[in-house]
Amino acid sequence: MRRVASILALGVLAACSLEPPQSPPAPAVPPSWPAGDAYLRQSEATLPSISYRDIFRDPKLQAIIEQALANNQDLRAALANVASARAQYRVAHASIFPSIDASGRVQVNHTSDRGGTINSGTGTGGGGGGTNTSYSLEGGTTSFELDLFGRLRSLSNAAFDEYMGTEAALRAARLTLVAEVANSYLQLAADRSLLTIARETEQSAIKSVELTRARLQGGIAPRTDLRQAETILAQAQSDLAQLTTAIAQDRNALELLVGAPVSDANLPASLDGTEDQLAELPAGLDSSILLRRPDVVQAEYRMHAANARIGAARAAFFPRIALTALAGVASTALADLFTGDAFTWSVQPSATLPIFDWGTNRGNLADARAQRDLAMADYQKAIQTAFREVSDALARRGTVDQQLESDRRLEDAARDNLFLGTARYKEGVDSYLNTLDAQRTLYGASRTLTATRLARAQNLVALYQTLGGDQLIEDIPAA
Repeated sequence: MRRVASILALGVLAACSLEPPQSPPAPAVPPSWPAGDAYLRQSEATLPSISYRDIFRDPKLQAIIEQALANNQDLRAALANVASARAQYRVAHASIFPSIDASGRVQVNHTSDRGGTINSGTGTGGGGGGTNTSYSLEGGTTSFELDLFGRLRSLSNAAFDEYMGTEAALRAARLTLVAEVANSYLQLAADRSLLTIARETEQSAIKSVELTRARLQGGIAPRTDLRQAETILAQAQSDLAQLTTAIAQDRNALELLVGAPVSDANLPASLDGTEDQLAELPAGLDSSILLRRPDVVQAEYRMHAANARIGAARAAFFPRIALTALAGVASTALADLFTGDAFTWSVQPSATLPIFDWGTNRGNLADARAQRDLAMADYQKAIQTAFREVSDALARRGTVDQQLESDRRLEDAARDNLFLGTARYKEGVDSYLNTLDAQRTLYGASRTLTATRLARAQNLVALYQTLGGDQLIEDIPAA
């Protein structure tokens, strides 16, 4: 038994690795974010450890996000992928170690009176014969591969890296889900604000039509003034119908993300108060922060897995040594089965050396190297894509406040211009065309302001998502 144990220990501990040394390549992006008028000036070097609750402070939105994390089907699929990858890693890792099996056998032989032997259960013999019974109990390993060149260990490392990559994919799916829920929530809020604007415009247009019709009947205003007033009313009523549809579709999209009906109490009434519940996320000058993005982490693990498979492909050129070792007891009497004389053992090593395989091993090695190069290119592209997304979000963040302030001034000026134009029209100083232009300008300015407010809010969501969001995954159910 000591010899068998020594051989097994040698097989486990003597494995070497043929994996090429690898470290992640330097990111093919500038070391800092772009600078200029379009970008924010930030001094933070790294992001703090935060939760989405620190960014999305609206209690209603937080409740919807929590509901989505519990029910979303895409997130459940990602959880299943993690569980599958974890199981595959366990299988690959277990192949490094010997599998120990135990078996017991009882054999009964009956000798007939003519000298023949009939095994019990296979036939019947004549009388006068004898019966012999033997007992055996064995334990050991069968066809255990001694991983002298690290083939099995390389496959285990590749499976582990794939498993870690699926966990990163799970974090990426969670991050995407949180951002999509927040954007859908804000879109619903913006469409409800636009609906309010359309209703107010409709009410104003109705009054203008009534006033113009009265002036037409009194012979003061021409029919063209009435028709012009009716165009504003018709436009507002058309927008009301379109926005009613959009709001219903926004809710459908939100409930699809959540995976369950959303309570009316958790839906936003408008952008007013909703956008104020979004917090700023510091960006940081060091672009190496992109290395913590889940999609970049996933690409890095895939690169390591591909590198590990090169080691397995290299090891295929060397002999495979397998070992079968059995130890047990055997006796013709059950009472003597566990005595010292009943002990038996056997060791059967075997070796297989590839001599001529028509280029199979070389082809597998070339494919493994090509897959490693492909994974490295994907890793670099993931970083470059992340850099571009963050740069775009920072560029928008650096200018959106100025645009928002300009749109506010535009709406204020348009509202005051409509007030003055209406007063001058009633006094007969100006034509109705000026009032009509003022109404259209105010309606367009209000819609533009709402769109800019939505863009600013969704830009904060984009910064949260493109910078990798939070690294906390306590809200994800265990796989």
